[in-house]
Amino acid sequence: MRSVFIIACLFFTATSFSQNITGNWEGSLQVQGTELPIIFHIVKDSAGKYQATFDSPKQKAYNLACSDVLIKADSVIILIQMLKGSYAGQLDATNKQLTGTWKQGAAALPLTLKKTSDAATTKVITRTQTPKPPFPYKSEDVEYDNADKSVHFGATFTVPLPDPNVNYFRTPVYPTVILITGSGKQDRDETIMGHKPFAVIADYLTRQGIAVLRVDDRDMGKTTGDYNKSTSADFAKDIEAGIAYLQSREDVDTGNIGLIGHSEGGLIAPMVAVKTNDVKFIILLAGPGEKISTLMEQQADDVAAASGVSKKYLEEYRLLYRQLVSTIVNEPDTAKALVKSIAVFNDWQKDKDILLVKATTGVTNEKSKVDFVKGFVEQLSSPWFNYFLKFDPADYLTKVKCPVLALNGEKDIQVSAKPNLDAIKNALVKAGNTNFKTMVMPGLNHLFQHCKKCTVEEYAELEETFDMETLKLMGNWIKTGRFK
Repeated sequence: MRSVFIIACLFFTATSFSQNITGNWEGSLQVQGTELPIIFHIVKDSAGKYQATFDSPKQKAYNLACSDVLIKADSVIILIQMLKGSYAGQLDATNKQLTGTWKQGAAALPLTLKKTSDAATTKVITRTQTPKPPFPYKSEDVEYDNADKSVHFGATFTVPLPDPNVNYFRTPVYPTVILITGSGKQDRDETIMGHKPFAVIADYLTRQGIAVLRVDDRDMGKTTGDYNKSTSADFAKDIEAGIAYLQSREDVDTGNIGLIGHSEGGLIAPMVAVKTNDVKFIILLAGPGEKISTLMEQQADDVAAASGVSKKYLEEYRLLYRQLVSTIVNEPDTAKALVKSIAVFNDWQKDKDILLVKATTGVTNEKSKVDFVKGFVEQLSSPWFNYFLKFDPADYLTKVKCPVLALNGEKDIQVSAKPNLDAIKNALVKAGNTNFKTMVMPGLNHLFQHCKKCTVEEYAELEETFDMETLKLMGNWIKTGRFK
């Protein structure tokens, strides 16, 4: 579950521009009362084309991968494929400032970029686990459709190579898993802050003799569909389409297909497993076990506490959080929800210390208050979030009969390990499932990295993408541990 505001960077491909825009360009977005600095580093390649990398220093995210730019007179229009968003800025007479608007989903935010130096400098963080070719297995980019052709999927399928010392009478088949991404629109590698956890998982498992399908989410990469109008129920149907595709392949052991879901993906996996007998096992990586409304409230507390907010402040903020969620979820008209939510905030704020309000919400004036509440309304009013908040994983976990491995990082502040795994265990016992295992993974965060500060922002600072012991545990369990 990602509450972090992540911005993609861009790859400039303009072939002509009268001014020299190489160098560092810095600005800040105001997001729900919080200032988010951003820096573009623009250079020219050997062919004379502009290229750039992007930093989000507050998130400790550096040298992020980048997309496309259009030049019109003195304007720079940046198209952001990853987020289906854009930035349009106008260059001033000094050639030192771009003034424009950042658009992402329903949000349109003013963004001014100032040129701070002519030479672009970047901070590089090595992601040593990210797999690079050549691979000791077959990696194939594939495409397929769902049953009614309403969504076209882009994916990568990795499969072990046949043993050259064996004479096969037919194409060898392999146990196969589908990786299911967490919340938010994700690419097939579940890319976040420069990390590619699904690429790392797929690489490890395929080297262990397990084939892996990892898929772009709706409206991402090669996959079509309208993500903004979709819910977890729609994403579950997308996984069913993936299973159907795997069943069409001659190198897949169709009697041994499983699902690995991270975060929200760990909510979707049981939904699919209950619906079809084609799912033979599931692995839940920080997959929700508690009611989502309870989990999200705990997440808000844990994230704030990790940022240094006091327990007393958290108790006061929890009251506001509950009231805002209840107000917005139960008011389908977003305009009315905004008015009602501002009234809720005003009532909560009237007897609160100004330092408490700022520490928990970032609100310091009328504008930041409206921005904070508006952000809440926009997020919670989306079809996905509305469905998500009302969801109880127990409705499905209590019906799961296939083997289950449920893992949580001990230091996870987005899905708190013990209460979550206890809820999963209780639900599976109620289902009569006798082949499951739950484990707390010591020292790991929500992304299954060894953490120090264990904040959301630290994800980008860490070189490790995914814990090796967790990878080994998953691989061994798929091959042997789930069989009694």
